[in-house]
Amino acid sequence: MEDVNQLVAQRWQKLDRLAEMDINAYPYKFDRTNTSKQIKDQFETLENQTVRIAGRVMANRQMGKAGFLDLQDMDGRIQIFVRKNTLGENGFDVYKLLDIGDIIGVDGLVFKTKTGEISVAANELTLLTKTVRPLPIAKEREEDGKRIVYDAFSDKEQRYRQRYVDLIVNPEVRDVFIKRSKIISAMRDFLNSRGYLEVETPILQPIYGGASARPFVTHHNALDMKLYLRIADELYLKRLMVGGFDGVFEFAKDFRNEGMSRFHNPEFTQMELYVAYKDYYWMMELVEQMISTIAERVLGSTRITYQGHEIDLAPPWKRLPLFEGIKEYAGLDLYGKSEKELRQAAKKLNVTVDESWGSGKIIDEIFGEYVEPKLIQPTFIMDHPVEISPLAKKHRGKPGLVERFEPVIAGKEIGNAFSELNDPKDQRERFEAQMGLKARGDEEAQVLDEDYLRAIEYGLPPTAGLGIGIDRLVMFLTDQPSIRDVLFFPHMRPE
Repeated sequence: MEDVNQLVAQRWQKLDRLAEMDINAYPYKFDRTNTSKQIKDQFETLENQTVRIAGRVMANRQMGKAGFLDLQDMDGRIQIFVRKNTLGENGFDVYKLLDIGDIIGVDGLVFKTKTGEISVAANELTLLTKTVRPLPIAKEREEDGKRIVYDAFSDKEQRYRQRYVDLIVNPEVRDVFIKRSKIISAMRDFLNSRGYLEVETPILQPIYGGASARPFVTHHNALDMKLYLRIADELYLKRLMVGGFDGVFEFAKDFRNEGMSRFHNPEFTQMELYVAYKDYYWMMELVEQMISTIAERVLGSTRITYQGHEIDLAPPWKRLPLFEGIKEYAGLDLYGKSEKELRQAAKKLNVTVDESWGSGKIIDEIFGEYVEPKLIQPTFIMDHPVEISPLAKKHRGKPGLVERFEPVIAGKEIGNAFSELNDPKDQRERFEAQMGLKARGDEEAQVLDEDYLRAIEYGLPPTAGLGIGIDRLVMFLTDQPSIRDVLFFPHMRPE
């Protein structure tokens, strides 16, 4: 293959030749009338009619005084037939200077070739963008009527770093992000239809809170103060519930200064919802209804396949208390055990725990190792330890636990929900306990927020709260193995 720098130099030379021909390689607009899909879908109506179509050249087969182009637009590809007699000398000279990747506009007649392929015969060809960097075009061949692709742009890291190239040469990737948009729209419609208000809360916060995570830190020069990128929306949304709203939700970018994995990106999208006068039992029903409705609307079915697993999202979902799950899958009854006993249990199970962790985090780690990966079908994991749930209401019937659940699909949680804690005395004590864990070295422990305590002293009604990780939900609904496959521009190490 020719050196890329040499190919780039050749394209710059073609730009010079186009300029000598008085051709503007970067015009301002092109009024198209149809897309490739519209032409194919409406062929009976459009046959022998003039259309104007625009897109990127993905193949160019020159044959003397004629040639065929494959033109790719948002909807797919269509073949363009070019003849010197039709375009004229100057127009055909422009055609001969085209490269793979150039963006063109075509004015021509819709027809069908002898082999039955719907095409457009170009009457006029307009160069819209001359590319100077060659695309890593995959080679293709047909075997037994099937399209075989090889030498594809398949290096995962390069695809993530150069998503713009990935979208051009692997157009099926675009379908994942179209579905992502539809999933978010379907969730928004579901919540709007129930009368909940979509709101916006601060991204830059003087005190980070609402989750157990390390924040990103920044500095406001004018005020000379430290600020944090939010790790969650919870405390601000519940302030709005204090203010009298019955139901609010937000689609938000949150930021957590943590490691990266196929399920974690430092910047992620979350939807948080709070509804007055409800509890976590009610919220479980809403979650299973919402997720199954989204799947039905976007995918046409509540049955999905994720990485080889057949999963049914139709309600009702299984409800499994956390300690019962540990007893079932790890063979140990840990409810009511002391921190010392829990550390002994972790050692017995070969689960590594940190010295700074309290009882709740040890239990959570054991659960994550032994139980969560086995929960393939949708399951609500209920009733978590109070130590790791400082914003959830104490369980009405189980001492030491709170009314909290995590929806788990395909071995990974996609969200978190509570009967929200609204007792200001209890909330202060929980915050103080978290500060004690932070003093022990737990960098993810939550911080005490005096303004939030003041807010709920004015009265937070009984409230059910929910957070759903949009990126993970999209992973499962589009059968993608990594969170990076559902983010246009995932965070990457420097090249």
